[in-house]
Amino acid sequence: RAKKVGKKCLVIDKRAHLGGNVYCENMEGINVHKYGAHIFHTSNKEVWNFVNSIVEFNRYTNCPVANYKGELYNLPFNMNTFSKMWPDVHTPVEAQVRIDEQKSEAVAALNGREPSNLEEQALILVGKDIYEKLIKEYTEKQWGRKCVDLPSFIIKRIPVRMIFDNNYFNDKYQGIPIGGYNKLIEGLLEGVECKTSVDFFKSEYKDWQKYAVKLVYTGTIDEYFDYKLGKLEWRTISLKTRIEDTPNYQGNAVVNYTSSNEPYTRVIEHKHFEMFGNEVYDCSKTVISEEYSMEYKDGMEPYYPVNNDCNNELAEAYRQLAVNEAHVIFGGRLAQYKYYDMAPIIEEVLALKFI
Repeated sequence: RAKKVGKKCLVIDKRAHLGGNVYCENMEGINVHKYGAHIFHTSNKEVWNFVNSIVEFNRYTNCPVANYKGELYNLPFNMNTFSKMWPDVHTPVEAQVRIDEQKSEAVAALNGREPSNLEEQALILVGKDIYEKLIKEYTEKQWGRKCVDLPSFIIKRIPVRMIFDNNYFNDKYQGIPIGGYNKLIEGLLEGVECKTSVDFFKSEYKDWQKYAVKLVYTGTIDEYFDYKLGKLEWRTISLKTRIEDTPNYQGNAVVNYTSSNEPYTRVIEHKHFEMFGNEVYDCSKTVISEEYSMEYKDGMEPYYPVNNDCNNELAEAYRQLAVNEAHVIFGGRLAQYKYYDMAPIIEEVLALKFI
């Protein structure tokens, strides 16, 4: 965007490759999402047209499956989920009655008070059956904490659909770049000088004012200020990726493992993001990644902000410091200490004036 208005730009990346977490590695002819599954979705036509002006997107639709001790359930929670959870439930009215019965039990147990933790909040939203099989243990794996020790605001709402529809997103547009996300990265950075394996804070560019009039910073905000107010907490993930000698391992791109029996939260089968129907069998092998959620430690990749009161207050204090950095744009999940999907980030960038 800056280049298009005549600015000279330099992009540096601490990693050995460009593109951050959307970078793909080709294995067995399959674009492997090296840092976890990325599915582009938006209802903003301007955003959709922008990314498609760089690379055409395919028609991938996200329909994850939940595996609870071998029982398979469709996500998000919809009539397919409910008819499997309760075999005597066949209609939306029957499903709503069953959910309302369980919700009323949870509300009665609160005896007039507000939910004080995630477990109580979830129970009054969907009842005990869905909570215990599809939310409780999965959430505890994700956060590394018991649901009764997590704040209620984390799960203020849970999508419940009284239709037979496994499309996870409500957005009008969704898909994956044809040829993988590297095609999008290459298009965005075409004609821009780029340097990899360069750590901003250990390089000449730390004194960036010698080289530029403006800095777009996408690292962690506390590191930018040398942790002067303290360190923010993060959750991170670890991926164990392997090649399987079969053309189709699980029949779906994403399967969530919702019980504590498995240490991983989900298994990603990468070919299903870009191969459909008989195409899946054109490649005799497949690549899967087991995803593990864990506490962040120094040296790991930070992924998810820990949205509790102490971290949110610390992040806000850093944001106040950032206001005084007039020539710095703090952009993205790490620099704003805020969870973002890809499309909202592009919305923010499209609103910036590079003049």
